[in-house]
Amino acid sequence: MSMEWFVLNTLTGQEQKVQKLLKAKASEGAVDLAPFIGETMMPTEKVTSTRGPRRVTVTRKLFPGYVFAQLDLYRDPRHKRLNRDLWQYVNQLQGVIGFLGAQRNARGEMVVPPTPMTEEEVANIRAVTAAPEDKPKLKVTFEPGEEVKIVDGPFMASTGTVQTVDPDKGRLTVTVTLFGGDTPVDLEYWQVERVEKKPDQADA
Repeated sequence: MSMEWFVLNTLTGQEQKVQKLLKAKASEGAVDLAPFIGETMMPTEKVTSTRGPRRVTVTRKLFPGYVFAQLDLYRDPRHKRLNRDLWQYVNQLQGVIGFLGAQRNARGEMVVPPTPMTEEEVANIRAVTAAPEDKPKLKVTFEPGEEVKIVDGPFMASTGTVQTVDPDKGRLTVTVTLFGGDTPVDLEYWQVERVEKKPDQADA
């Protein structure tokens, strides 16, 4: 038996469901496919964002729309012959769109088989999954140089340019023009909103 890692493309929001069903349903068909299914991974991280004056910590998927699965998909080491039962089972599982990299023709027949992940790719995913979550990351929504509008405080309705961003504290410094000169203003994320550029401005 030769287990390899593959990337499954899933419906957004169905990643965790696919991860659970993949192993749970494998023994329910005419052929017990559980021995051909190994580990699964769906890396997440905790992110802190601001909503009004409050900070909210949520769990975010690092790869939305994807689940990493260890499968014995090929019946020979040269990847010439698929385990058809396993292939059909995974593709028909609720929430699964298909294998990343696999291609089918107009009749639905596979013309390009999925390529297993490399050892380096698997190691990188494992490293992300095993990363400690002692301190939630603050979701950075602004970058230096961006134009923002102040929506709260004494400088409300003024626009300015982001100079510095402190993701650990959720604060940023914005330079606004006041009384004929540039003035740096220290604000929290929730006190500003990004000024969306018009198409003609974006192309300029």
